[in-house]
Parts: sequence; C-alpha cells; structure tokens
Amino acid sequence: MKTYNLFISHSWAYSGTYGNLVKLLEKRSYFRFRNYSVPKDAPISTNGSDRRLHKAICGRMRLCNVILIPAGVYASYSEWIEKEIEIAKKKFSVKKPVVAIRPRGSARISALVKDNADTIVGWNTESIVSAIRDLV
Repeated sequence: MKTYNLFISHSWAYSGTYGNLVKLLEKRSYFRFRNYSVPKDAPISTNGSDRRLHKAICGRMRLCNVILIPAGVYASYSEWIEKEIEIAKKKFSVKKPVVAIRPRGSARISALVKDNADTIVGWNTESIVSAIRDLV
C-alpha cells in the first residue's frame, strides 16, 4: 500500500479543524500517510524569524505529494496560509497539488483557497482520499 506525504495547512487559531482532519484520515486503515505539517504542539524553532519559518515550510512541502487546506473563510485572513499556497504553486519545479476541503456544513469557502485549489472536496474521508490519490 502506498504511503502519501501530506502537508496540512492550518491556522493555529483553528487547530481543532486540523486535529479533526488528521483523525479523519488516521481512521482509514486502507490509507497511509505521513504528516509533514507544523502542528501547534510541535512548532518549528525559528526564533521568531518569518524567513526561517518560510524556509522550514519549504523543506517540509518539498517532501510532500499533496497540500491539504481546510477552506474555511478564516483561511482568507491567514497570512501563512497565503504563503503556503504560494510556496506550493511557485517554489518547486513541479507545482504541489492543492486539495481544498470544504468545512462541514459550510456553503462559503475562502476565495483565496478556492482560486488556488486543484480540486475542492467536501469534509468526507472518501472524497479527500480519492482526491489525494487522483492528484498523485
């Protein structure tokens, strides 16, 4: 079984969404993945330097097959989600595909994420896993 390398973009202010998405994927025995994200409980040591954080995120994304972005409207206001999209789309010789995940029960999603997504799926394990496999 193939193991997929994922970077899950998120805002620490909304870390519950991140945690729920990771749990959703972990529950599927037929889907293996490595998580290269930067969770709130294991931040990258950058001594407050945006340049160092940018470099560290590039290093993590370089190893990834797909970038997942929960596409809640809050993402439009996150400076780092915007930077992560830019890294995924412009930093590598081959662009990293972006899967936008529509929050459960939400009709609206971030225009920033929508405009940069390779595909948009609902908050459903089968849809997310299928999108990852299709893009890889």
